[in-house]
Amino acid sequence: MAMAVVALALALLLQHGLCLNQEGLYMQKVKLGLDDPDGALADWDEKHDTPCKWRGVTCDDAATTGSVVAVDLSSFNVAGPFPTVLCRLPRLSFISLYNNSMNSTLPAEVATCGSLEHLDLAQNYFTGGIPESLAELTSLKYLDLAGNNFSGDIPASFGRFQKLEVLSLVNNLLDGPLPSLLGNISTLKQLNLSYNPYTPSKIPPELGQLANLEILWLTQCGLIGEIPDAIGNLRKLTDLDLAANNLHGPIPSSITDLASVVQIELYNNSLSGKLPDGMSKMKSLRLFDASANLLEGEIPEELCSLPLESLHLYENRLTGGVPESIAESPNLFELRLFDNRLTGDLPRDLGKNSPLSLIDVSFNNFTGGIPVSLCSQGYLEELLLMANSLSGPIPDSFGECRSLTRVRLSENRLSGDVPAGFWGLPSVSLLELKDNSLTGQIGSTISNATRLSQLLIDRNQFSGELPEEMGELRSLIDFSAGDNKFSGTLPGSIVKLEMIGRLDLRNNELTGEIPGGICSWKKLNDLNLANNELSGRIPDEIGKLSVLNYLDLSGNKLSGKLPFGLQNLKLNLLNLSSNHLSGPIPPLYAKASYKSSFLGNPGLCGELDGLCEGDGGSRRRGYDLLLGSIFTLAALVFVVGVALFYWRYKSFQKARSAADKSKWTLMSFHKLGFDEHEILESLDEDNVIGCGRSGKVYKAVLSNGEVVAVKRLWGGSKLENESGDDVESGHGHADDDGFDAEVNTLGKIRHKNIVKLWCCCATRDCKLLVYEYMPNGSLGDLLHGSKSGLLDWPMRFKIALDTAEGLSYLHHDCAPPIVHRDVKSNNILLDAGFGARVADFGVAKAVDAIGKSPKSMSIIAGSCGYIAPEYAYTLRVNEKSDIYSFGVVLLELVTGRRPVEPEFGEKDLVKWVCATLDQKGPEHVIDPKLDSCFGQEISHVLNVGLLCTNPLPINRPSMRRVVKLLQELVPEIQLKGATDKEQADKDGKRTPYYYEDSSDQGSVA
Repeated sequence: MAMAVVALALALLLQHGLCLNQEGLYMQKVKLGLDDPDGALADWDEKHDTPCKWRGVTCDDAATTGSVVAVDLSSFNVAGPFPTVLCRLPRLSFISLYNNSMNSTLPAEVATCGSLEHLDLAQNYFTGGIPESLAELTSLKYLDLAGNNFSGDIPASFGRFQKLEVLSLVNNLLDGPLPSLLGNISTLKQLNLSYNPYTPSKIPPELGQLANLEILWLTQCGLIGEIPDAIGNLRKLTDLDLAANNLHGPIPSSITDLASVVQIELYNNSLSGKLPDGMSKMKSLRLFDASANLLEGEIPEELCSLPLESLHLYENRLTGGVPESIAESPNLFELRLFDNRLTGDLPRDLGKNSPLSLIDVSFNNFTGGIPVSLCSQGYLEELLLMANSLSGPIPDSFGECRSLTRVRLSENRLSGDVPAGFWGLPSVSLLELKDNSLTGQIGSTISNATRLSQLLIDRNQFSGELPEEMGELRSLIDFSAGDNKFSGTLPGSIVKLEMIGRLDLRNNELTGEIPGGICSWKKLNDLNLANNELSGRIPDEIGKLSVLNYLDLSGNKLSGKLPFGLQNLKLNLLNLSSNHLSGPIPPLYAKASYKSSFLGNPGLCGELDGLCEGDGGSRRRGYDLLLGSIFTLAALVFVVGVALFYWRYKSFQKARSAADKSKWTLMSFHKLGFDEHEILESLDEDNVIGCGRSGKVYKAVLSNGEVVAVKRLWGGSKLENESGDDVESGHGHADDDGFDAEVNTLGKIRHKNIVKLWCCCATRDCKLLVYEYMPNGSLGDLLHGSKSGLLDWPMRFKIALDTAEGLSYLHHDCAPPIVHRDVKSNNILLDAGFGARVADFGVAKAVDAIGKSPKSMSIIAGSCGYIAPEYAYTLRVNEKSDIYSFGVVLLELVTGRRPVEPEFGEKDLVKWVCATLDQKGPEHVIDPKLDSCFGQEISHVLNVGLLCTNPLPINRPSMRRVVKLLQELVPEIQLKGATDKEQADKDGKRTPYYYEDSSDQGSVA
C-alpha cells in the first residue's frame, strides 16, 4: 500500500513539476537562439510546468488556457536573429524586443504570428529591407521599427494594414520617396517617419485622408515643396512636426483648421510669407515653433491671444511689434523672438499673468522701457534682451527676482542706477550689462551673488570704488568693466578671486598700486588695466601666473624695474608702454619685435635701439675715442656676416631645391617673432614627433626660445571615409581642401580653447602649417595611454569644459557657424597646464548663415565611434553632429574607455554605456581610477554625455546649453578639489588641480 502511494506521488510530481508544456518548449528554443551575456533569461528552465512565471513572459488567465500572450524582453541585452519560433504560440499578441542587439534581417516569417497586435523592435541592429509580409498581420495595431538599420523603400503593402494605429520608422536608413499609400491606413493615430535619408519628395496630400491621425512626425525627411492644403483635414491632430526639411512657400491657411492641435513645429525650413490668418481657431495650441525660416510680416494678434506655453519665431524676418494680447496668455513660459526686425515697445504687462521662465528678444529694434512685470510670478530664469534700443532704468522689481540665472541686457540705451538687489541675485551666473549708459556704483550686495561667474559691464558710466565685497565672488571667472569711470584703488580682496580668468578694467580712473598677493590668480588668462592712473611697481608675483596670455598695463604711472619673472610667461600680447618704468628689459623681451611693448618709458631708453626717438644703444656707447674701433669691428662683422649669409643662402637654396625650387610664400595670422627660414630649417628628421598618411609633424625650437609644431603636408592624399591619421597634436587631412579648411578656419578665429595657427607656408607641392606647441599632446593619447593616471577628475572636468567652450564658440559666436565634423579625443590638445584646445580643422565646414537645414556632404568625415548616427547615412552636417561626438568624448572621460573596444562586441561606447547602466548601474561604467568623492559630479557629466548622444538630433542640447550644464558643477568641483589639495599637502603629496576660466573670450577676426 505504501509503495502505491509513493508511486502515485512520483507520477504527480513528474506531471506537475518536471514536465514543461509545449509553449515552454518553444520558449526554450527562443532562449537557445539568443546570446544572453547577462543571464537575463536564466529562469527560463524546467522548474515550472509552464513558462508563465518566467521573466518577461505574460500568460492569460490560467483558469482558461494559461497560454502565453506577451513576451517583453525590453533592454535584456540579448542578441541574435528574430526568434520566429515565437510565432508558434497561438495566442501571442505582444512582442517587444526593444533596446537589444538583435541583428540580421527581419524574416518574412514574422507574418505567421497571426494573433500579433503589438510588435516593438526599436533600437536594435536589424538590417535589410522591411518585409512586405508585415501587412499580413491583420490584427496588428502597433508597429515600431525605430532606431535600426532598415534600408530601401517603405513597403507598398503597408497601405493594406487593416487595424494599424501606430507606425514608427524613425532613425533608419530608408531611402525611397515618402509613399502616398500610407494615406490608405485609415486607422492610423500616430505616424512617425523622422530622421531617414528619403529621396527628396513632397508631403503626400493623401496623408490628409488619415482622419484619425493624432501625431504626425516628419522631421528631417528630405521634404521639399510646399505644405499641402490637405494637412488641414487632420482634425484630430495634436502634434505636427515638419521641422528640419527643405519646405518652402507660405504656411497654408488650412493649418488653422487643426482645432485639436497642441504643438506645431516647422523650424529649420525655408517657409516664407506671413503667418496665416485665422489662428485663433486653434484653441488648444500650446507650442508654436516656426523659427529659422524666412517668414515676414507681423506677429498676428490672434496667435498671441491663444493659451500658448512656448512661442518660437526667432531667426526670421518679422516686423512690427509684439501684440499686447500675449501678456494675457496664462501659460506662457517661453518667448523666443530673437534675430528678427521687430520694433516698438514690449508688451507692458508681459509676465504679469503667466509663469514666464525665459524671454529672448535679442537682436531686434525694440524701444521703450523693460516691462516691470517680467518677473511678477517669480519664475523668470533667463532675461535676454541684448542688441535692441531699450531705454530707461532697470526696473527696481528685478532686484527681487531671485529666480534669475542669466541676464543679458547689453547693447541697449539703458540708463540710471542699477537696483541694489540686482547686483546680488543669488542664482545669477551671467550678468551682462555692457554697452549702455548705466550709472552708479557696484553695490555691496554683490557678495550675495555666490554663483556669479561672468560680470560684463563694459562701456557704461559706472563710477566710484570697486567694493571690497568683490572678493567674495569665489566663482567669478570673467570680470570685464572697461570704459567706465571707476576710481579709487583696487580692493585688496580682489586677490581672493582664485577662479578669475579675465580681469579687464581698462580705461577707468583707478589709482594706487596693483595689490600684492596676485599669485592666487592661477587661472588668469587675460589682465588688462590699461589707461588708468595706477602707480607703484609691477608685482614680482606676476611671473607666477603660468597661464597668462594677455597682459596690458599701458597708459599708467607704474614705475620701478620690470619683474624678471616676466620671462616665465608665454604671452601672446604684452603692452607696458606709456609708464615710468626703468632698468633692464628681461632678455626674452629685449628684442626689436617687442619694441612697441615698451614705448613711452623714459627710464627704458637705451635698453633697445630705437625705443626712444633720437636715442639708442649705439649713441649711448658712441664715444669719439672708440669710433675707429667700432668701424673696424663693424667691418669685421660685415665680412663674417657676408660669409654666414652666403652659407645660409646656399643651405636655403638646397632646401628650396628639394621643394621643386618653388618659392615659399608666408601667410601669418598673428604677430610673429620668426620667419619662414627658421621654420624650414626645423624640417629635420631628428625633429619629427608624429607621422601619418597625410605627412609629418615636427617640433621646432626657434631662436627666440619659442616652441611651435610644424605640420608638413603634401598633395595626393584624399579624404575617403575617415578623418585621416592622428598625427602629433591630432593633425591630419593633407589634401588641398584640408589645407584650405584649416587656413580659412583657424586664420579667422581667436579663442583660448581653439588651437592657434601662427602662420602657413606654401609652395606648389608642399604646404606647412605652424601651430602653437602643445607639450601634453592629445587627450586621447593621455587618457588611453600609460599616463592615464595623471588625469584625475578635476583635470578631466576642466578638459571637458574647455572643449565645450571651444565648440560653443564655433557654433554660436562665429558667423557663419563652423561645424568641426571630427570632434574626438585625439583632436583635443593639452597645453602645459592641461588646458584643452580643439584642433584639426581639415574637414571643418561653415553652416549657411541663414541656418537652414543641414548641408549635405559628398563624403563622410569623422572617426569610428564618434560619428552621429544620422550623419553616417545622410551625409548632412550641422552642429548636432559635433554635439554627438562631444558626448562620446564626455563618456570617454567618465569611463576611461575608448569609443570602440573589442569588449563591446558590435556595440560602441554609447550603446555599451546605455546597456550597462540599465543592467548594472552607474558604478559599472565609471572609471575605477577616479576618486569616489566626485561621484555626484561624475554622474552629472555622464548624464550630459548621454544627452549629447541622444539618437534623435532634435533632442540633443546646443553646445551653449552644454556649457551651462557643465558650469553648474564648477563650485562643487572647485571646493572638493581644494579640499583634496589640503589633504594632499598634509600627506606630503599633492595632486595637481587645474581649472581655467569658462568665459568666451574669442572673437571672429
